This record gives sequence, structure tokens and C-alpha cells, in this order.
Amino acid sequence: MKIEKFISKKPFVIAGPCSAESEEQVLKIAHEIKNTTDVFRAGVWKPRTKPNSFEGIGKEALTWLKTVQQETGMKVFTEVATAKHVELCLESGVDMLWIGARTTVNPFYVQEIAEALKGVDIPVFVKNPIHPELGLWLGAFERLNKVGIKQLAAIHRGFYSYEKSVFRNDPKWELPIKLRKEIRGLPIICDPSHIAGKATLIEDIAQTAMDINLDGLMIETHNNPAVALSDAEQQVKPEKLKNIMQNLVLRDTKLRDEQFKEQLLDFRNQIDNFDTQIISLLNGRKQVVEKIADFKNENRLTIFQIERWFEILSTRKKNASLLGLDEQMVEELFALIHKYSILTQTNIMRK
Repeated sequence: MKIEKFISKKPFVIAGPCSAESEEQVLKIAHEIKNTTDVFRAGVWKPRTKPNSFEGIGKEALTWLKTVQQETGMKVFTEVATAKHVELCLESGVDMLWIGARTTVNPFYVQEIAEALKGVDIPVFVKNPIHPELGLWLGAFERLNKVGIKQLAAIHRGFYSYEKSVFRNDPKWELPIKLRKEIRGLPIICDPSHIAGKATLIEDIAQTAMDINLDGLMIETHNNPAVALSDAEQQVKPEKLKNIMQNLVLRDTKLRDEQFKEQLLDFRNQIDNFDTQIISLLNGRKQVVEKIADFKNENRLTIFQIERWFEILSTRKKNASLLGLDEQMVEELFALIHKYSILTQTNIMRK
């Protein structure tokens, strides 16, 4: 996949209201954040979960974005969900487009947008699908790239989770890292507003995004969040946006001091040795699992023994706690190990 670099600074900052609500609101916010922001964002069409929610002003709001361009010199950015949206945005001179999470999940919608963009040289950002399906995210980039779009970037806005969480959407930081591995050179912007769901959590998420070397941030910013027509709880005021950007700690990806490089190399060698031991232990565990499978098969026992599984979870979490390890991490680790233990036993007992 051919990706053209169009983001030259880090962090690349996109900010503005969730929704363009009025010309006065849009211009007020734009002027207040123009010295903090690289690109001004505002939703013109808002795909909502429920039909009675505010779904955006529509076409009229595009003229407000044009005024933002003229008065501030900032580039403007909005979401498209249909070919008609693309057509109207191109006619209005919108600088950049993004495809939202609810659109990314549907390959037909993405293809329709891609066809409407054929022959157009414009940056297109793709938000991750609502659920953690890397294939759908990758597929959207492939569809856009096939019609000639080379200025591509991703927006990481977190993933819906059925489990209760402090966040609106589960960050699952491993997914954007996997995406970067699949598409080399692809810029990835973090949307801490949608991950957080609460303005108070945005700064910490923004810092995490920088710590894992993402390329920028898209932060929903409103002059009066309390009366916002959409996503009021996750929008910050312009002065808070400025504070967030001033407080960000930007770290180097490489060490310049040779002495520090040697020290880091020593630490990495220690990690490599531990990982080798872990793999060896997993192999030894697998060999015992295979013997257990033969024993169960000979004695007509079921593969899954629920009491034993509860015992494993309880004792491993207790041991982890005594060592100061995170119990949730250990539970997830052993759930994965147990999954493959069941799979190994199943394969043996079906021979």
C-alpha cells in the first residue's frame, strides 16, 4: 500500500466541536483555538445511535467551515458517511475528510465513499470500527488506496465493550500498534474524547497516546460544553485544550547517548532471556496438557473441567497479587493459555 506523508509535525492537533451548531459557535471556537490547533474539526452530519438525537445541521454548516478557513487560515475537517456527503464537501472546499466508526464497519459504505473520491487528492482519515476488528479497519484503507487515495491516516477512538469501564470506549492500545505493523508509514491520530467519554479523563489518555508514539490528537472542543447538542460530557473548553497541549510530555523514540544505549540494550537482553524461558515453560506445559488429553480420552472424561478452571484462576491470581502483579493481566493471560489448552486437548481426543 502506497502512503504519502502529509503530516509533518508531532503532535498533529485536530480540535473543534463535536457538532457545528451555529455559525457564531463555530467561528468563536475556531478563533479561540487557532493558535493551539493545526486543523479545525466540526461534525456536519452526525450518524447517531438513536433517531431522535441531534443528527447535525447538514449542508448549511459547510459554509461556516468555509468562513473558518477564510478568517483563521486553518484547514477544516469533517465526517462523511455517503457519496453525497463527499460531493458536497468537495464542492465546498473542505480540506480533509474522515470516515466514522459506524461507517467503517460496513464495506459497502466505505466502497461508496471510495468511488466518490476517485481521482481526488485529499487527505482521508479512517476511524476504527466500533468493535475491535482489525480486518475491517485494514479493508477500509485498502478500498481507499485502490481508487488512488494516498494521503491516508487512522483515527483511534477506542472500541465498544460490553464490560463496565471507566472509559466510554476501551482503548485496546494493541490494535493501533498492530495497524501500524500492517501499514508501514500510516499516521495514527488518537481521539481521546471518544475513548474517555468524560472531559476529565482526556488529558491522561492524550499522554498515553504520545507515550506509545502515536502521531497526534483529535480533541472535541466547545466554548460551552454544558449546552452542546451532542457528546457534551466529552468536550473541553478552549482554555483546557491549551492546558492539555502545554502539559503533554513528548518523548524521544531513540537514545542519542551511547552509554544509555548500552544500558537499554542490557535491559532488553534480560527481557529476551525471560521471554525465552517463558516459551520453554509454555512448551513444557503443553506436553503435560497432551498427556492429560490422552488420560481423559482413555477414561472418557470431558475436556473442560469447570472446578479445575476456577481453581487455576483463583490460585494464579492470588499468587500474582502476592508478587505485586496485576490480577486482571494474569487472569487474561491464563484465559488465553487455557483456551489453547482446550484446543490442544480437543485436537488429540478427536484423532
